[in-house]
Amino acid sequence: MKKMLAVFISRVLRRVAQKSARRVLVASRNSSNDATFEIEKCDLHLLEEGPPVTTVLTRAEGLKYYRMMLTVRRMELKADQLYKQKFIRGFCHLCDGQEACCVGLEAGINPSDHLITSYRAHGMCYTRGLSVRSILTELTGRRGGCAKGKGGSMHMYTKNFYGGNGIVGAQGPLAEAFNMAALWKLPCVFICENNLYAMGTSAERAAASTDYYKRGNFIPGLKVDGMDVLCVREATKFAADYCRSGKGPILMELQTYRYHGHSMSDPGVSYRTRDEIQEVRSKRDPIMILQDRMVNSKLATVEELKEIGTEVKKEIDDAAQFAISDPEPRLEELGHHIYSSDSSFEVRGANPWIKFKSVS
Repeated sequence: MKKMLAVFISRVLRRVAQKSARRVLVASRNSSNDATFEIEKCDLHLLEEGPPVTTVLTRAEGLKYYRMMLTVRRMELKADQLYKQKFIRGFCHLCDGQEACCVGLEAGINPSDHLITSYRAHGMCYTRGLSVRSILTELTGRRGGCAKGKGGSMHMYTKNFYGGNGIVGAQGPLAEAFNMAALWKLPCVFICENNLYAMGTSAERAAASTDYYKRGNFIPGLKVDGMDVLCVREATKFAADYCRSGKGPILMELQTYRYHGHSMSDPGVSYRTRDEIQEVRSKRDPIMILQDRMVNSKLATVEELKEIGTEVKKEIDDAAQFAISDPEPRLEELGHHIYSSDSSFEVRGANPWIKFKSVS
């Protein structure tokens, strides 16, 4: 009986170890407050060297990244709930599953850097400094939103952040922007968040070449594991340093995965299987990857991370309650904030006899 029990325990431990091995590459302790990890090597285009393949994570950084990614995840799940309850209307594009991208990008740049993004931008709104309350309240179209309730899911802004462009591809005017940035050696990092699917089809079915990091042609490129916040952080630091050194633009492809459909009108399971989504959740989830690393390297305990989860849940619930109770914008404010610093002026409404006053 003891031998059978020992064999059973051995098999369980081996399975746990194998499962952890898929999530954690290497974790070696340096001190009580930091650990060194191996990260995935980036594929390179027109580059002789790329980002490092090891990096140091401090306890403070790990706790910060974990809280931020968990907040983005639960904020998006709350947005899903509010949409189904009809508190959020119109378009709504969620980024749960892609949390390592927004958190890793922010960790690799400076607050003074400018960030322009497309419409799946709630996570980047948060990492750029907007509160959960202001984001959810913007989604519900209320006055307390970050754009005063007039932008919705696809048009959110804050200092040095120009986000949520609703026109597909408009955030990077494609070849012309690439060409000018290369000609003038502009310090631009072009980013492709490759979540593998468009609305209704996979990248493989839509593109003859899925090596998006090579699409800049004459612009150097990186292919990055977008499910690993540390890999994204180090690649972003590398790309930012490359640009700041005067070498010109660089292109990063972040390979990631979205759990929801393209938008709320897309169930997301007609062109991929539920098993595929579940497999990514179980093996490559960005929050679990970071959690396993921190616990295995003793940078944090399971209890500490659970406490963070409790705090995040309360923050999300409080923000959601405000988002559904805050008043909607007044009609007379329709023309407000067209420009940031001009004096007030009249704005004609849809009816030529109705005019609104615009104030900064």
